[in-house]
Amino acid sequence: MQGRLIFLVEEPSMKVLLDGLLPRFFPGWQKGTHFMCVPHEGKSDLDKSAPRKLKAWKVPGDRFVIVRDNDNADCFALKSRYVEICVVCGRPESLVRLVCQELESWYLGDLWAMAQAFSQPNLDTPGHRKRFAKPDGWQKPSLEVGRLVENFGKVAGARAMAVHLRAGEHNRSASFRVFVDGVQQVASEMGWTTAA
Repeated sequence: MQGRLIFLVEEPSMKVLLDGLLPRFFPGWQKGTHFMCVPHEGKSDLDKSAPRKLKAWKVPGDRFVIVRDNDNADCFALKSRYVEICVVCGRPESLVRLVCQELESWYLGDLWAMAQAFSQPNLDTPGHRKRFAKPDGWQKPSLEVGRLVENFGKVAGARAMAVHLRAGEHNRSASFRVFVDGVQQVASEMGWTTAA
């Protein structure tokens, strides 16, 4: 194995989620050895910082994955802008993934995992499954999660969800499935065995 996956993420909660989730989805992966998550303080910080990091990074073999909330923006235009930044900065092999619309969409996509993470069995009901059948379509999923989970905190919530969130068809969030598939593809291109 040569190099690591460097995740440039929008906020600390995404770092916490991925630090716990990636070793579960990709057995054998270790933080620091196989991947590293670099958090930012929101979208504007990521927007300003990503080009500098992409240009200045000198570790041979490292590849980048940029993960950003869509937040109801034009997803095609936003992704195209980031892909262009990667090309201009000499990192055309980078992976750009948008979370539709916020990280909490991924949680609403797996109500069983939410029920386990927050010890609230009533979160995974037929009514809730019907209501959140298309979690990526909610404009403010963080508000919905806050209504469902008393005293929900973004970082503590991410830590709890990292233990239970499931891949594949278990999660109704298309953006989550596309994210996992993209990471698997890049890992495969790097010659790593993957088993998400």
